[in-house]
Amino acid sequence: AIFVDAPLRGKYCVCFDPLDGSSNIDCGVSIGTIFGIYMIKDKDNATLEDVLQPGTHMIAAGYCMYGSSCTLVLSTGNGVNGFTLDPSLGEFILTHPNIKIPNKGKIYSVNEGNARNWDAPTAKYVERCKFPQDGSSPKSLRYIGRYGC
Repeated sequence: AIFVDAPLRGKYCVCFDPLDGSSNIDCGVSIGTIFGIYMIKDKDNATLEDVLQPGTHMIAAGYCMYGSSCTLVLSTGNGVNGFTLDPSLGEFILTHPNIKIPNKGKIYSVNEGNARNWDAPTAKYVERCKFPQDGSSPKSLRYIGRYGC
């Protein structure tokens, strides 16, 4: 954790991590950052415990994707909204209000290179995505991963 000097410190702490990280920069695909925001318990005495709070204590969370466009997806506990950077204005514009996960998707995403390490339920799920037993069309596979050895 990096602590801001007390006189410059606000009442929030931000935890963040790469989302598929910098290993994909040379591939020309989107990369991003996930983040969570917590309230600091005591502004004058920030500690590691402030960033190790349970996720249920977050006051906001989201991710930002950097690629051909810059998209910020944010939840403050009441729904999820997506914003896209308008470079001409230098501002994020609400472009995806009230994002919802569909009940049933058409796409699955896995790293097939890890298939030998999957547990039985995961392997069975992927098999059903590829070869549905109900006669429906198979799901599409989408995955962007690292290359090289």
